[in-house]
Amino acid sequence: MRRPNRAPPAATKDGPRTNDEIRNAQVQLIDQTGLNHGTVETVAAIKMALEAGMDLVEISPNTNPPVCKIMDYGKFKYSAQKKAAEARKKQKIVEIKEIKLRPMIDDHDYDVKMRAMQRFFEEGDKVKITLRYRGREMAHQEIGTKLLDKVKADVAEFAKVEQDARFEGRQVVMVLAPR
Repeated sequence: MRRPNRAPPAATKDGPRTNDEIRNAQVQLIDQTGLNHGTVETVAAIKMALEAGMDLVEISPNTNPPVCKIMDYGKFKYSAQKKAAEARKKQKIVEIKEIKLRPMIDDHDYDVKMRAMQRFFEEGDKVKITLRYRGREMAHQEIGTKLLDKVKADVAEFAKVEQDARFEGRQVVMVLAPR
């Protein structure tokens, strides 16, 4: 019985193709100064790049013929890496913070929770408010509804309702996002 072919998959190169990796017969050539030479044979383009001491890099592979530019590929990769690192540094990951409430919460406790919520919004995070009912509190759900309406009114100036209050068993969940 013949064994199946278990050859490792061909390594795919990340980034654009360069020099001898370009398989097209002709390419649209742009030299290192930005001058467009039009359609040129690939072999001649590679020769021009080597004479300039640089690489032929495929910029736009999906056009016909593909657009290639003469440039220093090492510098190009380095600058792309730096740009990606800078973009990662600047991005903000939005977290969802959770605030748990009870229907019969006291005024001071409520104020403390509201200050924490305001701080979360200032940091750019979303807030998930969980209102949990215990025991006989389920018989008086209007108290919890009033509390959630009060929360919505109190945070209206610096937050908007992303997901309105909905029941999940013995608790009501609402998600607020910063404005």
